[in-house]
Amino acid sequence: MSRRAVAVRIEGIVQGVGFRPFVYGLATRLGLAGLVGNDERGVFIEVEGGSAPVEEFLAALTGDPPPLAVIERITTGPAPVTGRRTFAIAPSAAGGDRHALVSPDVATCDACLRDLTDPADRRCGYAFTNCTGCGPRFTIVRDVPYDRANTTMAGFRMCADCAGEYHDPGDRRFHAQPVCCPACGPSLRFDGPGGSGAAGDPLEPAVRLLREGGVLAVKGLGGYHLAALAADEPAVAALRSRKHREDKPFAVMAGDVAAARRLCVVDPAEERLLTGPARPVVLLRRLPDASVAPSVAPSVAPGNRWLGVLLPYTPLHHLLLRSLGQPIVLTSGNVSDEPIAYRDEDALERLGGIADAFLTHDRPIHIRTDDSVVRVFRGRDLPIRRSRGYVPHPLPLARAARRPVLACGAELKHTFCLVKDDRAFVSHHIGDLENYETLRSFTEGVDHFRRLFDITPEVVAHDLHPDYLSTKWALDQDADLVGVQHHHAHIASCLADNGVAGPVAGVAFDGLGYGSDGTLWGGEFLVADLAGFERAGHLAPVPMPGGATAIRQPWRMAAAYLDLAYDGDVPEDLDVVRRNAGQWAAVVALARRGVNAPLTSSMGRLFDAVAAVAGVRDAITYEGQAAVEFEQLADPAVDDAYPCGLVSAGTRFAVPGVELVRAVADDLRACVPRDVVAARFHNAVARVVADGCILVRKACGLSTVALSGGVFQNLLLLGRAVTLLEERGFTVLTHHRVPPNDGGVSLGQAAVAAAAMAANSPIRGVRRELSQARHTWFGGMSETGT
Repeated sequence: MSRRAVAVRIEGIVQGVGFRPFVYGLATRLGLAGLVGNDERGVFIEVEGGSAPVEEFLAALTGDPPPLAVIERITTGPAPVTGRRTFAIAPSAAGGDRHALVSPDVATCDACLRDLTDPADRRCGYAFTNCTGCGPRFTIVRDVPYDRANTTMAGFRMCADCAGEYHDPGDRRFHAQPVCCPACGPSLRFDGPGGSGAAGDPLEPAVRLLREGGVLAVKGLGGYHLAALAADEPAVAALRSRKHREDKPFAVMAGDVAAARRLCVVDPAEERLLTGPARPVVLLRRLPDASVAPSVAPSVAPGNRWLGVLLPYTPLHHLLLRSLGQPIVLTSGNVSDEPIAYRDEDALERLGGIADAFLTHDRPIHIRTDDSVVRVFRGRDLPIRRSRGYVPHPLPLARAARRPVLACGAELKHTFCLVKDDRAFVSHHIGDLENYETLRSFTEGVDHFRRLFDITPEVVAHDLHPDYLSTKWALDQDADLVGVQHHHAHIASCLADNGVAGPVAGVAFDGLGYGSDGTLWGGEFLVADLAGFERAGHLAPVPMPGGATAIRQPWRMAAAYLDLAYDGDVPEDLDVVRRNAGQWAAVVALARRGVNAPLTSSMGRLFDAVAAVAGVRDAITYEGQAAVEFEQLADPAVDDAYPCGLVSAGTRFAVPGVELVRAVADDLRACVPRDVVAARFHNAVARVVADGCILVRKACGLSTVALSGGVFQNLLLLGRAVTLLEERGFTVLTHHRVPPNDGGVSLGQAAVAAAAMAANSPIRGVRRELSQARHTWFGGMSETGT
């Protein structure tokens, strides 16, 4: 029988997911000879044997790969026949231009869970069991190729039993880089009252402390968490006080899906997320009777209809939850506004005043990675925070970058993005770039990604806001700079998320972003593609009295809007006026003079204003709090809306937000229930979205709409806007791989920078049509009422 030899190159997430053992097993089963190995590009294979078995081998590579593998590209070519008679796993090759991908961290698989509870297994009760199908990946990788020597497991020498499994092609731990057992692997330690470093099972004092109402710091995959019994109100209240987190909801870890269902409604799409390999925090609608056992303390998510729930994703979490038998609060190990602690010494120092004890271990974490947060919209993922379990899996760009790009992101919910060719590597969640610690986390993360993926940026993209720390850092880099307008980046992010280049009618609603005219934007209708944009319409600007203070005190926005809505004669019987009577006149004066009162077209600030008028909240303790609580106040059964006609504003159309604020105030004065008022406002904004897009379609013929910006995390608004747009014949793009909030801005910046290198933007022709159509827009508004 004639022999045939083939060389195969496989790229994608194929390291650390059992791909070499899979290839080895497949080749030996088919009686083929050759070798398989890792290198800087992925996996390389040389295989030889009979022509039919070789063809079967090549077909099986893509037909039945390991479940965690993500194959992006396979190339094959002829190779010389060597006469080999065996198949082997070759030593990893290093050097050259790196293209290999690193797997995200993966939740504990079912096989390892069985080991965890099998008394006959030497890993029974062992908090660090893993195999090629699960365990730590991104958080322990120091370098590529993905081999033990390049991970934080390098300091743990395998015992004879683990080495036997590692080298046994028939074992599921064959070439599992973090393989270990109690004899040779990491170990747990409890540091706290009654058991600091003591002999015995460290879980016992940890469980006892939680049951007695203590706060426990737990070292996880990507950093430290703070835990307390979810049902223990004094413990949760103490955690909230010590962490300086006044109102923002905590996440709850439930033992399994059944436990989650005792707290919340869980539909099939949400169950898929809860139990999938990424194991994010999933935002679920709370059951009305969730106050019965197992209860959730009021301080966990004060006044919130939704609860962030996640399931155990490491053996340690499984052991802890099984021992407790009830849900726990599990929140990031930090003080408010700081990045999550991940180095042991730093954690002890920063969390020592919060936690009563520490459940830690000696496996180092190389890169901090916070939990991901996702909700479901119409059966599809809607990320709120993309981090552990998803990063560093790259996203494909519709237009490849001709030169390597670093996009520096925004200020809040910060991420960065590195681009090489058509791959965009969006970073883990960094936090809010408002202090040295988060800035250092950003720069350390950039250095790590550059090293892992061998990317030396030649182009650096940044936000236009001159005071963002990310912008200031970008301006100091030795590279070509590309400034990207904030809301263009939002729309470009949505385009990249959906794999399209545009042009589209883009609706970008958020809190604030620096406009290309130097004012603060945030309620924008754009005509945009990846390379450029034109501002077609916006929310009518109003003053923001006190500047940033108006963000923290939404009643100030209410004062500015009401003063305009009532021509300076604001009814004194409005509760928001009475509540803030002592400062009302001074704040209104600020707004009228324009002193420390920059103009803004922000939709987020409009939501703040109506929330304050409706008595939801005059001051906030976390970003977007007033709008979040206003959404939850709304009655979803109400389908009528306040009228709000679009008006001409020079060369653009404008949305008169003052009309909506006046309508809200008049209804409240007429004793209309607040839940009806909130619903009518949401419905009005949804209609504004549809009406604005109709105007853009009339001008430019665009029938695809992209919705982005943090305001579109509001599911009531998002759902009603999408329905109205689809009813009017639009194709609607929403986010499903990166967040609509500022966590997705870096991807948008990167996509814009990559497209700008191409120099052929369809937006140019659309701009001409837009300019020609403007003078006719407001001569025929009938379509906006359909």
